[in-house]
Amino acid sequence: MGRKAKGINAAKSLMKRRHRGKWLNAAFVTRLLKLKAKADPLEGSSQAKGIVLEKRQLEAKQPSSGMRKCCRVQLIKNGKQVTAFFPRDGAMKMVDEHDEVIIECIGGNKGRSKGDIPGVRWQVIKVNDQSLEALIKGKVEKARK
Repeated sequence: MGRKAKGINAAKSLMKRRHRGKWLNAAFVTRLLKLKAKADPLEGSSQAKGIVLEKRQLEAKQPSSGMRKCCRVQLIKNGKQVTAFFPRDGAMKMVDEHDEVIIECIGGNKGRSKGDIPGVRWQVIKVNDQSLEALIKGKVEKARK
């Protein structure tokens, strides 16, 4: 690329150089081309409603060996399917197939999966408009839909 331009008429070539350099930065490209919003099943929103299609257990990555309780959720807003994690013990028992759940981002690095759960980026927070946390603790009964 060469040396930076110096002198009285250098502004244009410095601006051009800066512009070319920006496109080498992955974060800049992602932001400018709105790649995250295009790939995001939640379409930029923090939470989304969906219907539970099936409950499943995923094997944790090495060196852990536990089975992580998850479910396959079809989003109501666009019909896309995602895998969502059940936080805490006994959460899977509180959710049945065809229940309406609300999912949110699990909070991993750069929007990716968290910890030893491969490919799971969302977690269940509500079931049939009732907090999953309250259901597990026994503060509320599960509503029938």
